[in-house]
Amino acid sequence: MKRVECLAMILAGGQGSRLGELTKKIAKPAVPFGGKYRIIDFPLSNCSNSGIETVGVLTQYKPLELHTYLGTGEAWNLDRKNGGVYILPPYTREKGADWYKGTADAIYQNINFIETCDPQYVLVLSGDHIYTMDYSWMLEEHKMNKADATIGVIKVPLKEATRFGIMSTDKTGRITAFEEKPKKPQSNLASMGIYIFSWKILKEYLEKDSADNLSEHDFGKNIIPKMLADNARLFSYAFDGYWKDVGTIESLWQANMDLLKEKPSLDLGGTWRIYSANPSLPPHFVAPGAKIKNSLISGGAFVEGNVENSVIFPGVHVGKGTKIINSIIMPFSSIGENSVVEKAIIAQNCEITDNCHICSEDGSIVVIAEGKLVMAPDEENKQVG
Repeated sequence: MKRVECLAMILAGGQGSRLGELTKKIAKPAVPFGGKYRIIDFPLSNCSNSGIETVGVLTQYKPLELHTYLGTGEAWNLDRKNGGVYILPPYTREKGADWYKGTADAIYQNINFIETCDPQYVLVLSGDHIYTMDYSWMLEEHKMNKADATIGVIKVPLKEATRFGIMSTDKTGRITAFEEKPKKPQSNLASMGIYIFSWKILKEYLEKDSADNLSEHDFGKNIIPKMLADNARLFSYAFDGYWKDVGTIESLWQANMDLLKEKPSLDLGGTWRIYSANPSLPPHFVAPGAKIKNSLISGGAFVEGNVENSVIFPGVHVGKGTKIINSIIMPFSSIGENSVVEKAIIAQNCEITDNCHICSEDGSIVVIAEGKLVMAPDEENKQVG
């Protein structure tokens, strides 16, 4: 394989248990987002746009749909003879098959792959974040600082800082303290889960970490604190754009709703293109009498009812007299006639029959699992009878 300066490794094997019903059948990075995308499209597109042409995607939990979606990497201009997308699930070795035991262990298990690329730098990314970022600028700062590791950081509200790895820095940006999900955060400078490592240094730490039976084999909990304790050159890279960890139902719903704002913080129509593997479908159709207000309607959708402040994915059907409000309807789901769907996420391939009312009394987000059939109470009683 041709030597690369910077190799990207995308951690895409998480179960995504906090997304509940949405990840019962698919991995979190494969969850649909924004009307035509999947979450994995964002780090892949960022790599392609940043000139990083060799990308390993580390998969594990229910990977079939994600593997199928990735294909050869053509959708992201990453189908290359030298480089491209490589799918990297756990595999059987001399000591037997092991699941990836943590973020650092996932990279460690793929040392042989990394060595065939012979990179100077390794970019480690999460496969479940929504953002646009030029990694080449971060790499230039890493080189300029002669850093051993550079961590992408963003300021978060102090009340939310307990959810992240939090760090302190000096005036040069060098990291002086780091704590993973602190109970009492001393800063609001949060790790984005984006790391650039000088490969020779990282390899040493991964090998030592693998031999430590007490380690959780995690970058935030083990590798970064150990490097900091050893006085390694760790620097922060400040990011001030839109970034969201869509690891919960609430954050996924909000990120979709953010696209509907008058001036969305995440601009999907700009020069920084987000690529995706889209099905070939006809244009969407809005029937006479249907009403669309402040919504995204994707190709192949057939709308006969009213849609307000919602995201409608490809192949969705909305029946006559039906109202969709503040909701996300994922690909190829069908909503019957005279139904109401409000503040809900309907996963792909669902069927909601006529006269259904899907909303919560307390204002929380309702989630309908993939492939589920939802019937009005009267219809359910007829079925029982």
